Amino acid sequence: MKKRVLFYLVAAFTTLSLQSCVTNYVVSKPATYQNDYKTNAKLASLDQQKLEKAKQQILNSFDNKDLQRESIEASLKNEEIVKAAEHAKTIKGLLSEAETYIGTPYRFGGMTRSGIDCSAFVLSVFGATLGMQLPRVAAEQSQEGEKIDKSHLQKGDLVFFSHGRRISHVGIVYDVAEDGEVKFIHASTSKGVMISSLDDSYWGPKYRFAKRIIGDDTDLSNYAKAN
Repeated sequence: MKKRVLFYLVAAFTTLSLQSCVTNYVVSKPATYQNDYKTNAKLASLDQQKLEKAKQQILNSFDNKDLQRESIEASLKNEEIVKAAEHAKTIKGLLSEAETYIGTPYRFGGMTRSGIDCSAFVLSVFGATLGMQLPRVAAEQSQEGEKIDKSHLQKGDLVFFSHGRRISHVGIVYDVAEDGEVKFIHASTSKGVMISSLDDSYWGPKYRFAKRIIGDDTDLSNYAKAN
């Protein structure tokens, strides 16, 4: 009798325990999954926001760099335009001064408008226009500036000539035509200050080289401009 009662009690206890486990499994487990789902969804939302924010920051940084680059390029371009304009103005003033000497007679050793030689003509023009002091004789003037190929000559460059080994004559490039013809202004022994061509049968064979005294990047602030 006692064994039977004990058997029933054990059976009842086991049944109640199993029901409790089943209830916990059915009811509690879905609640746990639901909480996990909500948490994961929230984290995913935050990650997406961070991603979009980072993406926008990257795009903004590229935009800013593009704007900075464009601003720098525009500034440099403006500086180049200003320099080119200043250079053109300087060369125009130089040649305008040289033109005022046309017809001045040649005089060896002369340095005035009553009579002037080739090197004195050049140093007088550069001195009056820029306050630039060039050497007195053509051979020494040929040591100044940057050597320029004949095909790259520009207005204002100096062209040098010789009748032998030593540089003995100098002129200032006055014009460069589209066909490549180069004209220069100089003090010739025969006709005084005049304009000649490097294609001339007399001057062409005597041409030796050219020098650029005033380039695009020449700092003219070091010289006291006369006008």
